[in-house]
Amino acid sequence: MREREAGRQRRRAREFETFVAGAAGRLLHTATLLTAEPVRPPGTNERAQRLLTSALARTYADWDRLHGEDPYNRTRQDLANRFAREAWRHHRPLGGLLDRLTPQERLVLVLRLYEGVAEEQTAALLGLPAERIRATLNRSVATMRGTREPTARRRPARPLGAAP
Repeated sequence: MREREAGRQRRRAREFETFVAGAAGRLLHTATLLTAEPVRPPGTNERAQRLLTSALARTYADWDRLHGEDPYNRTRQDLANRFAREAWRHHRPLGGLLDRLTPQERLVLVLRLYEGVAEEQTAALLGLPAERIRATLNRSVATMRGTREPTARRRPARPLGAAP
């Protein structure tokens, strides 16, 4: 009986290691974009690494309960949820690619454009109406193009679920 359980645990660990080997790079980049930390020099994205480690730990804990669900989607969802819950507590770092955006704008932009998550899925994930997702994405893109003043510098940050 113990041998069977040990074999199952080894198989679970191998499956998870294979998943991490294939997905960790992209997920770390997603986390780095969300936290707006600089990518260079290597190792400067400590907050993103902590965020990803927490999301991967949750995915591993739920590995046996995924039942055919895509582990990448599950990890990305947990990453977004953790970022959304904790974004307002941290000081905004300088020097990241998306540091001109508010946490909500970064989250919407990364999910929609970098990760390719559909508008309806993004709205459901964040608990916001699709129209708000669309407006936030348009505002984010305009800011990044330089056709709009950066939102992060115009008004103080507020929690992601707060009303405008």
